[in-house]
Amino acid sequence: MSKLIAVAYPDVPTAQTVLGRLADMQKREIVKLDDAVVVERRDDGKVKLHQSNSLVGVSAAGGALWGGLIGLLFFAPLLGMAVGAAAGAAGGAMTDIGVDDTFMKDLGRDLAPGTAALVVLVRSMTEDKVLEELHGQYQGKLISTNLSTEEEARLREHIDAAAGAAG
Repeated sequence: MSKLIAVAYPDVPTAQTVLGRLADMQKREIVKLDDAVVVERRDDGKVKLHQSNSLVGVSAAGGALWGGLIGLLFFAPLLGMAVGAAAGAAGGAMTDIGVDDTFMKDLGRDLAPGTAALVVLVRSMTEDKVLEELHGQYQGKLISTNLSTEEEARLREHIDAAAGAAG
């Protein structure tokens, strides 16, 4: 089961920096993320979601590949690729996986204007290594999780220690 963690940060660049660190850790297989989104509360009060990956792009590429292969069978590979890419993009646009957008927009409305939150759906992680790499570097505040009480307390302790070290 994936674990939902939402941490508020003072601004979008800080949230994006932490996301970048998590992406680097994912490449090294320290953490596996199912979804990651930076939620921004703009100064005008509007909430913007910065998705970390494009499901539409992935689906379009997959559709183009399959369309091209099918097109080869009927001697029209370019037409097959174009139709496949369009179908893949349409399918990807209609599919919403990961954290619910409505939940993230509601969470964003609770943020102070000009701030941001990083919402991650963690499939698995080597907790001690993730916390070690992020410890003491970023001022964040844990705002939502579906973790157990013990896991949440441990995470809150690390985040609060980082905020205390920076402040």
